[in-house]
Amino acid sequence: MKKLLFQFDTDTHPSVFDTVVAYDGQADHVIGYGGVTPDTIGALVDGAVFTRAPRDKKNTAIFIGGSDMQAGQNLFTAVQQRFFADFRVSIMLDSNGSNTTAAAAVAKLLTSGSIAGKRTVVLAGTGPVGQRAAVMLARAGAAEVRITSRQMAKAERAAQAIRVRFGVDVVPIQADTDIDRALAIENAEVVLAAGATGVQLLRPEHWQNNQALQMIADANATPPLGIGGVEMMDRGVDRSGKKAWGAIGFGTLKLALHRTCVTRLFECNTLVLDAEEIFEIAKEMA
Repeated sequence: MKKLLFQFDTDTHPSVFDTVVAYDGQADHVIGYGGVTPDTIGALVDGAVFTRAPRDKKNTAIFIGGSDMQAGQNLFTAVQQRFFADFRVSIMLDSNGSNTTAAAAVAKLLTSGSIAGKRTVVLAGTGPVGQRAAVMLARAGAAEVRITSRQMAKAERAAQAIRVRFGVDVVPIQADTDIDRALAIENAEVVLAAGATGVQLLRPEHWQNNQALQMIADANATPPLGIGGVEMMDRGVDRSGKKAWGAIGFGTLKLALHRTCVTRLFECNTLVLDAEEIFEIAKEMA
């Protein structure tokens, strides 16, 4: 029986990236739908769950994607609300690669040392990857997690969203400039940059002489990189006495994790993969 993955995307066009990785994750066919909302998802879910016998439902799965994490979360919830009894299939959420990218980054940081009890900062932490990374750092035992944004109101909204969804408290910080961000990480022991593509958040001199800093990671793979002085291929290398991870350095795990999660969707019809579950798989793989 064919393994069918239904890709429900909140954007107009389903992600090509997610489609390719889904095939590499052993889906036989990927059926993509774009512009899907909680109001339009019902019939699509019904078609997925009512068409195969209970023993065969594991061969159907759902992937929620798109660039808007909150929209993806709402769709993820709406799909599960459509399930009942054994009329369900396995489902995964990875809007904008938020769960797999954040999980890979934090899992690789953990291979460089313990995060437990450490002060951590997620630069540009209000985006999809930043918010998920903040949660995972907290779950890894960080003593404090700060998220920065150019706008305080945006940082506060993200902190509230994290608190509501995960029950985790993070500290919002406004940091308009690289000088502000240098001050924000002054006492940090772990820093993860999750900014937009091609935007530098820190210059080398703003972190290289930071005596408190022990580990640093940058999720940006497009020059200029998010953290000057960190290379995209860095894999836990020593940079000015700190363990450094670049976007490609942990990106290999991100892709492997994404593929593995898709593969696992077809092992049963009850698997639910969101941030918590994907982070656990990442730690196993790292």
